[in-house]
Amino acid sequence: MEDLAKLEEEILAPSEDLIGDMKSLEGDILILGVGGKMGPSLAALAKKALLAAGKDNAVIGVSRFSEPSLQQSLKKQSVQTIKADLLDNTQLESLPEVKNVIFMAGTKFGTTGKESFTWAMNAYLPGRVAEKFKKSKIVSFSTGNVYPFVPVYSGGATEDTTPEPLGEYAQSCLGRERMFEHFSKQYQIPTLIYRLNYAVDFKYGVLLEVAKAVLEGREIDLSTGHVNVIWQGDANEYALRSLKFCDTPPRILNITGPETLSIRWAAREFGKIFNKTPHFVNEEQPTALLNNASTAHQLFGYPKVSLKTMMEIVATWLTNGGETINKPTHFQERKGAF
Repeated sequence: MEDLAKLEEEILAPSEDLIGDMKSLEGDILILGVGGKMGPSLAALAKKALLAAGKDNAVIGVSRFSEPSLQQSLKKQSVQTIKADLLDNTQLESLPEVKNVIFMAGTKFGTTGKESFTWAMNAYLPGRVAEKFKKSKIVSFSTGNVYPFVPVYSGGATEDTTPEPLGEYAQSCLGRERMFEHFSKQYQIPTLIYRLNYAVDFKYGVLLEVAKAVLEGREIDLSTGHVNVIWQGDANEYALRSLKFCDTPPRILNITGPETLSIRWAAREFGKIFNKTPHFVNEEQPTALLNNASTAHQLFGYPKVSLKTMMEIVATWLTNGGETINKPTHFQERKGAF
């Protein structure tokens, strides 16, 4: 695990490109919803990049912080924190005015049965945030779930693909986008819609779910047999670098890795590592939720962590008993019920 910790430190270090972008950044960075899966590492990366660039801009993370240890961890990394419920208008309005906002707040898991809360977080709140930060640049996290399922051989949905969200979670995410689009046009707010498909890390993600199933001898459903993935650190870099591409009307940017990953192939590769035989059920369908991020790769370059490296990291983490986050991606879901 010591070697893995060194590797983690290396791959989580800011790139020269990110440091260069931070040198020209004006103003502080406010991260709304910093308590999610990606938020803490994004905040830490932003501060590292600013310090490496010789800048003293503040990075401020806002969350309910239901786990006090996270707030303390961020403070140790020189990230300022504010505990707030963003759905409380008084608390939202009390947040400091900043030039750069990254909106990561939202809900996905447990959507079924909590549809009204999902719409409040994913569609109502973005409008309130846009009203509050009408003088800022805004990068809003979204999802490839707003796209329809596309043929596996198609190369994935592009930014020009018409959204066809399936289920209330995906519909509410398109609602989030439309709210930011509306207020971007009304107030000329430079905005970027960041459509992310399946970030992965040591502790969570599609690769971890497949690897655990192989290691534990559980069946792997191949109905959705192909996905896109990107290392969380690369996705964080792209999010921060997206601040300089905000525009009005909002720019839309697909974010994921370059491969269309076969779940069957990935399971067999993990099987070789673990000396296990994967167990499959069902057959691959001809369509999947796939995201073409070639425009992002043109802007930012290819991700620095390759698919093979991701798989090796996840396998090493699992075999060494590393802690995991019990928040499944539900990548197999084909009816939009989360």
